[in-house]
Amino acid sequence: MTNPWPTELRLSEDRKTLTISFDTAESYVFTAEFLRVTSPSAEVQGHSEQERKTVGGKRDVEIMKIEPVGNYAVRISFTDLHDTGYFSWDYFLKSGRDHEAIWDAYLQALEENGLSRD
Repeated sequence: MTNPWPTELRLSEDRKTLTISFDTAESYVFTAEFLRVTSPSAEVQGHSEQERKTVGGKRDVEIMKIEPVGNYAVRISFTDLHDTGYFSWDYFLKSGRDHEAIWDAYLQALEENGLSRD
């Protein structure tokens, strides 16, 4: 069995959402804010669970650029100049499938840390 493969990445005109479709007929829409605050970069995820950071104030962030990384990921540059971390196809699948739980955990972490989306 092969892993799902992306068939389309589409950045919205306002640069605030990215849609990714797979050959499994799955399609997910991600806001730039979601991608930025859940970035797989070490800056956000740290090198262990204890180092993970909750990033606030990214409600208005946009995607500036998307670049391929080999055949397994893309690198996304955001308007706040964050551009580290590779967004793999597995990241998009897991984040799409678990979007609600990931977003709810993020909102809870914001509250616990006294941060806001603005």
